[in-house]
Amino acid sequence: MRMHKTLLTPLLAAGLLASAGATQAAGWCESGKPVKFAGLNWESGMLLTDVLQVVLEKGYDCKTDSLPGNSITMENALGSNDIQIFAEEWVGRSEVWKKAEKAGKVVGVGAPVVGAVEGWYVPRYVIEGDAKRKLEAKAPDLKSIADLAKYSAVFKDQEEPAKGRFYNCPAGWTCELDNSEMLKSYGLENSYTNFRPGTGPALDAAVLSSYKRGEPILFYYWSPTPLMGQVDLVKLDEKPGVDKSVTIKVGLSKTFHEQAPELVAVLEKVNLPIDLLNQNLARMSKERIDSSKLAKIFLKEHPEVWHAWVSEDAAKKIDAAL
Repeated sequence: MRMHKTLLTPLLAAGLLASAGATQAAGWCESGKPVKFAGLNWESGMLLTDVLQVVLEKGYDCKTDSLPGNSITMENALGSNDIQIFAEEWVGRSEVWKKAEKAGKVVGVGAPVVGAVEGWYVPRYVIEGDAKRKLEAKAPDLKSIADLAKYSAVFKDQEEPAKGRFYNCPAGWTCELDNSEMLKSYGLENSYTNFRPGTGPALDAAVLSSYKRGEPILFYYWSPTPLMGQVDLVKLDEKPGVDKSVTIKVGLSKTFHEQAPELVAVLEKVNLPIDLLNQNLARMSKERIDSSKLAKIFLKEHPEVWHAWVSEDAAKKIDAAL
């Protein structure tokens, strides 16, 4: 009996280990857990999120959900595993992300978008004029953000006429905090109002409205976006030595990264060519197509892009579903 008891302990341990291994091998989705996405509220983020949801649902039998919220809230949720995927994380832009990554709570994988840019912009006619539209150049020497100090009257804020107006990101976006700090660092906080539109579409509307009227406007913007293909803009230079190169990753919670290796292997390969992405975002805007509908159209029209991300079996299942 003593020998049997001695043998029984390792056998039980082995059984428990086998059971645990089987559970892990079953995978995140097979165990019935949903994959929760950050419900991003800018066009490229929305489209990328919807594309990935279709891929995981149709190719890997996952249940998915997306939770709305601003980027800072969603990054915090990612760090606590309340959501598992942040489809378009601009790595290095957010203190929340940096802290969570340093603490080992989040992991960035893949390169979903390569070649993205961001900065402060003005319409080209503000600097060069536009003979066809009979617009005179109102800030001919404007080349950099530092030059804005002498041009506040050009970008006059109608509500505070003694100041210019800078159109920042909506409140709650990571870039809003960054731009607010830039206003201070360039000494512009007393000569420009820090105007925060309520939403991304509200920022777009302000830019397009001013552009159509040929009026000066100073604003933060980024690519990939539909707007960049609709208007002719000039990006203002920053201080020498400032490197604002953009790296975009698929942000994952550490827990998900550890427990869903099959899905992580897919997300590591995700990439949407930026020209193709911009074309689809322009289509979304022009034809007023919902991002979830456009995601399915994109997957149907461009299998050469996403087939490289998934297993052969998953590709067949997604194609059949489309």
